[in-house]
Amino acid sequence: MLLPPLDTSWSLFLDRDGVINRRLPGAYVREWPEFQWLPGALEAIAGLTQRAGRSFVVTNQQGIGKGLMSEENLARIHTRMLAAVEAAGGRIDAIYHCPGLAAAEPNCRKPNPAMALQAREEFPEVDFRRSVMIGDSLSDMQFGQALGMYNVLVATKAEEREAIRKAQGQGLRIDARAASLYEFYVNLRI
Repeated sequence: MLLPPLDTSWSLFLDRDGVINRRLPGAYVREWPEFQWLPGALEAIAGLTQRAGRSFVVTNQQGIGKGLMSEENLARIHTRMLAAVEAAGGRIDAIYHCPGLAAAEPNCRKPNPAMALQAREEFPEVDFRRSVMIGDSLSDMQFGQALGMYNVLVATKAEEREAIRKAQGQGLRIDARAASLYEFYVNLRI
């Protein structure tokens, strides 16, 4: 693994769907009963956030822009998610989401850096060169690379494997790969 040791001078940026909870291909997690933790995700978040100085969730949520869910639905899901993280001994300093459609302009969706820039504005100690982006998509890796972060790919999106491979051939940097957030955490501890 090409990542330096995590300590309190580092920040974590975590994607949500496909990293923390099960992604619903072609659908959206609209209510708490649809939110299913991925195996080991809570333990991994607790362990990682105890080592890092700051931790954030950055998530594209265009289900809001499509009218399939509301900001209130999302807030309820995130309130329950944060409570579970805290009960497990972890912490998330802030959650940033982009409700816009992929085709919207201007667009705050990853790979656009808007959510990370908002985090740094609210938490000025965040240094992107001492940050790790953990995500499962090409846009997550592009987001991290554009900001100079270390990139960790949680390789769960089979439909993006070819696009990611092609992007790597064109200079996309992935510093580590794992089958899950938990696997990344366990291997980081070794």
